[in-house]
Amino acid sequence: MKQRLSQILFSQGFGTRRLCAGLVWNGEVSVGGAVVDDPDAEFETQGLRFTVDGREWPCFDKALILLHKPAGYECSQKPKHHPSVMSLLPAPLRERGVQPIGRLDEDTTGLLLLTDDGALIHKLTSPKHHVPKVYEARCKHPLTAAMAEQLLAGVELKEPEGKFQRPPEISKVEAAEIVDETLLRLTLLEGKYHQVKRMVAAVGNRVEALHRPRFGALGLPEDLKPGEWRWVASPSEVWA
Repeated sequence: MKQRLSQILFSQGFGTRRLCAGLVWNGEVSVGGAVVDDPDAEFETQGLRFTVDGREWPCFDKALILLHKPAGYECSQKPKHHPSVMSLLPAPLRERGVQPIGRLDEDTTGLLLLTDDGALIHKLTSPKHHVPKVYEARCKHPLTAAMAEQLLAGVELKEPEGKFQRPPEISKVEAAEIVDETLLRLTLLEGKYHQVKRMVAAVGNRVEALHRPRFGALGLPEDLKPGEWRWVASPSEVWA
C-alpha cells in the first residue's frame, strides 16, 4: 500500500500534517539515502525505512517497543512521585500514544513492552491467553524448598494495608526456581497488583529487589542498557 510521505510521517508520530509536510520541504527526510523534498511523493509502507533529521525509523502500522526499565520510573502517563517511563522514549513514540503492556512497580527493573495497539494490550494482559512472565526476586531471608512448594501450590493474597479489603484470593506460580540462597526465579501467568511481593510475603519472606528478564518468548537483550529501547518487529515474537 502506497501513501504520501507527509501522511506516513503523520501516522508515525512526527506531528501535525502541516508539521510533517514542513519536515519534508525543509529537506529533513530521506528515503533510501536520498533526500525527498516533495510531501506528496508516494512510497510503499511495507518494510519502509526513512530518516528524519539524521535518525532512521522503520514504518509500522502499530508500534511495539521493548524497553529496559530502570528503577525510579513509573509506568504511568501521569506519574505521581517519579518520572514516567514515557520520558525515556523519543517524541514520535510518545506522540503516537504508546503505553505500557501491564505495569512494573517504580522500583522494579527489566523488560517492559509498550504499544499503541489496544487489542494487543488486551491479548497480552488477559490471563486466558496464558502469556508467561518471568521475575527474579532478591529476597531478604534465605529461601527454602518449602517456600517454593507453597508458591507452586498457591498462597492466599491479602490486600496491602490501606487498600480496600477484598476477600483473600488464591494465587500460584507456574514455576519456582531457587537460583541461590536469596534469589528466586518465578514464572507467572497472571498480573495482579504487587503480585510477586505479596506472594513472597505470604510464604514468610520479603522481596528486596525485583527484575523481569522475560515476557512471553521475549528475553531482555544483554546489550540493552537500562533506559534503552528497541523495536519488536512483530507481535508474533512474543509467542515465538
